[in-house]
Amino acid sequence: MEMVAAAATKDAKRNGGTPEWRVTVPEGASVTVEHERCLAARAWGWLVSCVVALGAKVSGSGKRLWKIGADDPRRAVHGLKVGLALSLVSVFYYTRPLYEGVGGNAMWAIMTVVVVFEYTVGGCVYKGFNRAAATVSAGAIALGVHWVAVHAGGELEPFIRSGSVFLLASIATFSRFIPTVKARFDYGVTIFILTYSLVAVSGYRVEALLVMAQSRVCTIAIGIFMCLAVCVLVCPVWAGQELHRLTARNMDKLAGAVEACVKDYFADQPADGKQPPSDKAEGYKCVLNSKASEDSQANLARWEPAHGRFGFRHPYEQYKSVGAAMRHCAYCVEALSGCARSEIQAPHHIKQRLAGGCASVAARCALALREASSSVAAMKTSWALDLAVAEMNTAVQELQSDLRSLPSKLVEEESPAAVLDAVQLFTVTSLLIEVSTRIESVVDAVDTLASLAGFRSSDVEKDEASETETKVKQPAASDPDSYEPEKKHIEQV
Repeated sequence: MEMVAAAATKDAKRNGGTPEWRVTVPEGASVTVEHERCLAARAWGWLVSCVVALGAKVSGSGKRLWKIGADDPRRAVHGLKVGLALSLVSVFYYTRPLYEGVGGNAMWAIMTVVVVFEYTVGGCVYKGFNRAAATVSAGAIALGVHWVAVHAGGELEPFIRSGSVFLLASIATFSRFIPTVKARFDYGVTIFILTYSLVAVSGYRVEALLVMAQSRVCTIAIGIFMCLAVCVLVCPVWAGQELHRLTARNMDKLAGAVEACVKDYFADQPADGKQPPSDKAEGYKCVLNSKASEDSQANLARWEPAHGRFGFRHPYEQYKSVGAAMRHCAYCVEALSGCARSEIQAPHHIKQRLAGGCASVAARCALALREASSSVAAMKTSWALDLAVAEMNTAVQELQSDLRSLPSKLVEEESPAAVLDAVQLFTVTSLLIEVSTRIESVVDAVDTLASLAGFRSSDVEKDEASETETKVKQPAASDPDSYEPEKKHIEQV
């Protein structure tokens, strides 16, 4: 208190003799109140930030989901189809008469729908057939082994069952390394091992093994039938059509990539010397990354029934050949794209000497690819494709002539060192010529596909249409007005 009074006296002297009193608050209480306020503010801030972050995450997820559905509405329809199939097959479990008819194995039908239902009809048929064949064959063999084991005696029965499981499981597993079995029956082999092991092992404790096997086969057949019915009858997605559209779409993207890469290379370089690739120039990547999808769809399309223009023996394997030819072309386009993005470029005035010829060849190459794409998409052949290839070859010959004469012109007009500066230009031109050669391979593969698949000629269809119009315009033989001029002539005679 004396110290407080002394401080008050000093303040009074400074302020002209008027004393001022101060109240000292304990430091601990002030710190506690401020600390609690800071904690409360931090808690509210953390809660608000969590709510905002959660809202942004939900909004972003919703936008992504909406984009996935908007890009291909069939994906959303596929989800509804799976729900419909499960709802229909669940009736066998909820309805007592149906449940008693199939026994306690009604749940196997629901499990079958879950594992068999696929996005495409070919995938559904593939899994359905493999599951049915594997279940029936494994059940039949298991029943045969069960009969042998039972008649062999109680002592040998466990050894016969275990030995059969070991032998068949080993052989079936090894068969999955065979390429043909791996591509077409891999799922069936897995189900065979599972079914045989369950039936063979359970037969040691279950007396009514034949009744159990029959009920399971019936429920699995019900599940497969429901899957096929819903998949085929409700907005079907055919693997053959998906492969067909993918091939045509990749040709269009490859055509755009050829044009865009040449355009980017001969465009004015930015100040930093780096040319960013355009969106179309990246189209070749879709061609390079589509091999797995093409192989999968071609394998699944074999299982599909005939639909539309796709018959039972439609040459789906040829689509893989067309895709391989496009990938060989895409490798050169990738090299072109690398030259366009390279930091070291040929002088702009040297580039312009071959800019016109390269642009002409790129345009003709893109035209040939687009004509091939139209031919595949419409499943028709036309003389326009042959004409586009002829024009491409003519442009390539002109570019080759310009390329041969360019070194001598550079030496005469500029200097021998200019030839070294134009090395990259020679590389780009050579790559473009190679692209045209590989496009001819693509066209040849498309022609083979058209021959095997029986593409109709668009020229024949035009002739048929013109003949139909002519017949419509001609008067009918039963029309009495059509003979009016002849009647007048006869009367005059």
